[in-house]
Formats: sequence, structure tokens, C-alpha cells
Amino acid sequence: MVVSIALYGFNAVSEFSGICAPWLFVMFTSGAMVLLPALSLDVLDKTLPAGWSDFMTLGNQSIWTGINSDGEPGIGLVEVIGFGWAANTITHFGLIDMALLRFAKKKSYGYATSTGMMFGHYVAWIAAGIMGAGAAVILGKSIVELDPGDVAYYALGWSGFVIVIVAGWTTAITNLYRAGLAAQAIFFNNSRKKTTIVVGIVTIAIACFPFVFSQILPLLTYAGLLVVPVGAIVFTEHQIFPRIGYTRYWSSYKKLTFSLPAVAAWGLGLVFGFGLNFLDVISFYYLFIPTWFFTIAVYTVLAGKYGAKETFAEEVQEEELRNEAIERFQEEQATAEPAHVKDTSVLSKGLKFVAILALVATLVLASNVMFGSATEANYIENRKLFYTYAFICTIIYFVLAYWALKRGKRTASGKE
Repeated sequence: MVVSIALYGFNAVSEFSGICAPWLFVMFTSGAMVLLPALSLDVLDKTLPAGWSDFMTLGNQSIWTGINSDGEPGIGLVEVIGFGWAANTITHFGLIDMALLRFAKKKSYGYATSTGMMFGHYVAWIAAGIMGAGAAVILGKSIVELDPGDVAYYALGWSGFVIVIVAGWTTAITNLYRAGLAAQAIFFNNSRKKTTIVVGIVTIAIACFPFVFSQILPLLTYAGLLVVPVGAIVFTEHQIFPRIGYTRYWSSYKKLTFSLPAVAAWGLGLVFGFGLNFLDVISFYYLFIPTWFFTIAVYTVLAGKYGAKETFAEEVQEEELRNEAIERFQEEQATAEPAHVKDTSVLSKGLKFVAILALVATLVLASNVMFGSATEANYIENRKLFYTYAFICTIIYFVLAYWALKRGKRTASGKE
């Protein structure tokens, strides 16, 4: 399924994510609200924490305990925050999200990235911690004995099985699409679809082995550390060089086929980062921060020695003329294309309204579980009510959101 959607390209990826993202935000938040009373009953002997101190007590004793399954010291809340940040560096500090943002028509579209991080990771990961600990309390097991299906089911009922699948798809599809683009840059004689199929088959094979998800924390952190120096080099070239009088794209103007400063800065950045890890002078999950700044400093020094300090006035002028020609061509192409027709029909507006109403109803049901459960008996009854009607709201949302999307595409193409 993931490979198939990625093959259809950027539009399919963005449309799929556009439908799923609002629902995912709502369901993660709802899952935490549904299982927080179970945790509170277990730790505080009441269905709702009375304030911030109660919530922190709850978290320290049952969620982010800093103790692993063997009773040995593990990672606590600070390390979880560090890991969340490190895992995101692959996309953001490493600039992998530029594979999607290259289509942006305005710079401000980049802020969408921070929105995704806030709700898709920060809020969702806090919610996941609460859901995991709450499901463990309900089942009377250790959290390490549970799989994602157990946690999702006791948090969201049948909607939980949907969220496990959809959450995995939304992440995997964009990553596979980007991986296909990266592979095509290397194997440029092959089409994007062909390279995406090959990358997808390799990914499917790897996914059959449990070491991938059982070692996800170090894998993602190491992956972030590998990519961060590359992002630092790009950031330096685009943001720092113009401000210190260096020339952007200097290696292109010198017609270099191999940029020693870039490769050396990346390599030294890795030596620096993994060296800090070996010396254990900073938490494993925060290694990317000093590595980022170290790579920026090294690349700036090396690039300056290899030609970035030169002006290249003639080459810069030629580049500007080329860019102006490209912009004129793009404007002509955009003018030649048929104008986008927005779907303003009453039916489409009604479909979108009811779909949003289904999400609001889900949040209302979850709020009823969290704030309307005075006793344990009330809590169990309200939780069952949520399981039933939240699943109905899930079906309504996806059916209507997809219907509205198809109608909008038909209208834009001039078929209606």
C-alpha cells in the first residue's frame, strides 16, 4: 500500500496526508484523554489529576519513570524529549523535508513543518506515553509486554487498529517518496517510479525483521547524526555565506566536480559526533546539537580557503540571468495552464462540514471520558461509549473527506 501511493508522486502523497493528518491529531489527543483516568486511578486513587503537580507525579511514577523493564536505570522524560528532537533532525536539521518543500510557492509554507512537529510528534508522543502506561494498567501487564495493537485498542477501541495502520502509512509514504527521489538522483537514467519500486522492495524485505523496530531509538538517533552535517553544510551555504561576504555556490562557479570542503566537513562532523558519544560527555540523544555547530564552523573555514571568499562577479551575474529566464518560463507555463477552479458547491461544503463535525464529536466523547467520570464505574461506562461512537465517527470522517476530495478534483479538472 505504501509503495503504491508513493509511486503516484507528490499529489497522491499530499492528498493522502491531507485527509489523514487532522484525524490523527484528534485520535492521539483523544487516546490520551481516554486512558489518563485509568492511570490516575492507579497512582492517585482518583479519576483526574487535581493540577500540574499531580500530573507530574503521575508521569514520574507510571509513564516516564527512567526505569527499564529489568528494573535498571533507563531513559526518563529528558531523554525522551532529546530522542524526539534527535529523530526529527533527520527531516529538519538534515533538510530531508526539502524534497517536499521544493514545491512551496511561498517561504511561509515552511512553517507547516513546525506545525507537524508540534502535533505530529510532541503532542502525539506525550499522548503515546499516556496511552501505553494506561493500557498496561488496564491489562495488568508491564508496558514492554504490550504491542502497538494492544495499546491502541484500549485507548481508542476499533479506531485504534485504524490509527496503527494509518500512522505508519503517513510516515512511511513520505519517507519512501523522498527515498525514491534520492535514489533517482544517483541512478538518473532510471525513472522515479522504477527507483521507488526498487527502494520499496528493499524496504519491505527489511521490515520483515524485528531488529528494525526493536532498535528504533538508536537507529533513528544514529541516522539523524549521519544526516545533520549535510544539513549544516547546506544551511551554511545559503544562510551564513551571504552574511559574511562569502559567495554562495562558489564550488559550482569554480566548476568543481568534487567539493573537498563539503566532504571533509561531513566526515569531521561525524568523527566529532561519534567521538562525543564514545567519550560519553553528552547525552546520546543530544549529540546532534554540537555536531551541527561544529560542522558549520569547519565548512566555513575550509570553504573560505578553497575559494568561497572570491567574488565571482561575472558568474553570479550569469546565474541571476539564468534564474530570471527560468522564472519567466515558469510564469508563462503557469499562465498557459487552466485556472484552478475551487469547489464551492453546497454538497461539497456540507461534506466537509459533517467530516469536521465527526472530529469534533470524537473530541467531545473523549472529554466526557476524562472530565465526566466521577467514579471508576462511570469511567468504564464512558470509555465503552467512546469506543463505539468514536469508531462510527472515524468511518464517517474518512468516507466524507475522501468524497469531498474526489469532488474537488473533478471540479478543478473542469468535469463538473
